[in-house]
Amino acid sequence: MRSRLQSARAHRNTYEVKRLCQILDVNRSSYCKWLAGAEARAARQRENLILTEEIRAVHGESGGAYGSPCVTAELRGKRRQVNEERGARIIRTFSITGIRLRRRVRTTLPDPTASPVEDLFQRDFTATEPGRKHIGDITHLSLSGGKLLCLATVLDCFSRKVVGWSITDHMRTDLAADALRVAAATRGRLDGAVFHSGHGAQYGSGAFARLYDQLGVTRSMSAVGTSPDDAACESFHASLKREPLQGTHGYGDATTCRRTVFT
Repeated sequence: MRSRLQSARAHRNTYEVKRLCQILDVNRSSYCKWLAGAEARAARQRENLILTEEIRAVHGESGGAYGSPCVTAELRGKRRQVNEERGARIIRTFSITGIRLRRRVRTTLPDPTASPVEDLFQRDFTATEPGRKHIGDITHLSLSGGKLLCLATVLDCFSRKVVGWSITDHMRTDLAADALRVAAATRGRLDGAVFHSGHGAQYGSGAFARLYDQLGVTRSMSAVGTSPDDAACESFHASLKREPLQGTHGYGDATTCRRTVFT
């Protein structure tokens, strides 16, 4: 249809428009409407070209890691009003793709003797003010030679800011406890706050329960094996691995890994 309309416009100075529409089997009113919108389409095309360059810039700044959702979020963070569907359409058109992760290593090993803890979040990772709702999780960081480091993080649900983290070569309770202590130091206090975690043995241990009491924190836990219950931390850990690694198999040595995570 578009090619026929363009053909009618191209020959309108040579032939009568009515006759052209008959030959090309185009409704004349449709042709007039399409012609009237030519200026708006041209303006839209110019805007798309500008937006494409901005998308390419953000994608490049991420080292080629960002896909459609992250590119759109970054542009909005720069006060660029972007419709998500429009941004995704441009990204598809120019084959701009982010980096996809391999299957993750399981880190949640529940303690069968731990007492059940209620899920107070129910997958609501929003907060009306900082310092009230936090979420934590542990992930593996791959090194060369098949070795691993373990990273525990604490995010503030209000801003998704990392307020506490710890990195070690083990997955004992101290790893998760240190991250929560750092969060308490960062915020000044955590009493009255809710901390949500998975059912890993570290978070369900007696030592961690005592830390909750010391800090005045209310416990919340997701169901066993339900990663969407910890989606905020899962998403952050995915970005942390995707963006610096860019599809490679590990961070190299332990020192490089620690520096990269710190950065």
